[in-house]
Amino acid sequence: MPIMIRTIINDLKSRSQRVVQDASSMDSVSDGLLQSCWAHMPQELLREVLIRIEASEDTWPQRKSVVACAGVCRSWRHITKEIVKIPQFSSMITFPISVKQPGPREHLLQCFIKRNRATQTYHLYLSLTSTLFDDGKFLLSARKCRHPAGTDYMISLDSNDGSKGSNNHVGKLRSNFVGTKFTIYDDQLPHPGAKVTKSRSTRLANLKQVSPKVPTGNYPVAHISYELNVLGSRGPRRMHCAMDTIPASAIEPGGIAPTQTEFSQSNDEENSVSGHLGDQNDGVLVLKNKAPRWHEPLQCWCLNFHGRVTIASVKNFQLAASPENGPAGPEHDKIILQFGKVGKDVFTMDYRYPLSAFQAFAICLSSFDTKIACE
Repeated sequence: MPIMIRTIINDLKSRSQRVVQDASSMDSVSDGLLQSCWAHMPQELLREVLIRIEASEDTWPQRKSVVACAGVCRSWRHITKEIVKIPQFSSMITFPISVKQPGPREHLLQCFIKRNRATQTYHLYLSLTSTLFDDGKFLLSARKCRHPAGTDYMISLDSNDGSKGSNNHVGKLRSNFVGTKFTIYDDQLPHPGAKVTKSRSTRLANLKQVSPKVPTGNYPVAHISYELNVLGSRGPRRMHCAMDTIPASAIEPGGIAPTQTEFSQSNDEENSVSGHLGDQNDGVLVLKNKAPRWHEPLQCWCLNFHGRVTIASVKNFQLAASPENGPAGPEHDKIILQFGKVGKDVFTMDYRYPLSAFQAFAICLSSFDTKIACE
């Protein structure tokens, strides 16, 4: 089996030098591989081969073999997409679309963020080991852009290209002038068939000429606010996150959060409007930071990060679901997102269902921004 895998991958590399970024954008690659001898493998045998590859290559960088198999041809892609489970069930991030899909229910998916002060960029990596420092698997990047009304963090699938006009652009985080309120925007709808309402700002944006291959959606999916800190820089921040596209019932047993299945490449009117979802009837998920306790011997505020945070910082936080419409249950005790400092410019980011890596990353980016009115 290993010999077959190496032969397939070498054949793929010899036929195409293009980098496959996602299953939804592989048509041009697969068209050039239709004559490959691997494209005509019997379906039963092909499925058995791909199941074994998926089961054996369960960590990065070996998992590149699974992505390579999805790029051989169309039939390989379809079967690979059927076999590879979303992070909610597999606890693994395989394709780029995985960063838009909710994480696992039973445990936190461990990641870390590296900050580059000189370039005002932030890079998100998937942790490959249980240690706090490893090379990691790159997932997303963000570039900080200041403007008169506030700050934008442009989020991209590319580590070097964070421009909005790029095909790699997946969303942004926008702050108000004083850095107390933020909005997370997604480039596409949270799930197929979601209803939205048009806004004036979007109608004006539609007047711009944009490449047909670049999605121009601008959908607000979450709102973050920081409350006034009466203790100033000595006390912990207080966060409030309203996840506009995730129902409050998602954290309950059997609850469902929206799951994107592929990146949209269309540029029609439906994918160019912005607004809130119009098909929710049970309220949205609200996240609030867990209150720390004062540690008298250390003279500081403390939270239990279970070894994932090593340096005290006002940026450190843990978010859990807030019982907005009833008594707190066991699901409200679970940490959904935690973020903390482990080095001068290195921070851990651990998240779980119903948040996606993209949503968790955007929330953490809000912690980097200066809070003029709060501190």
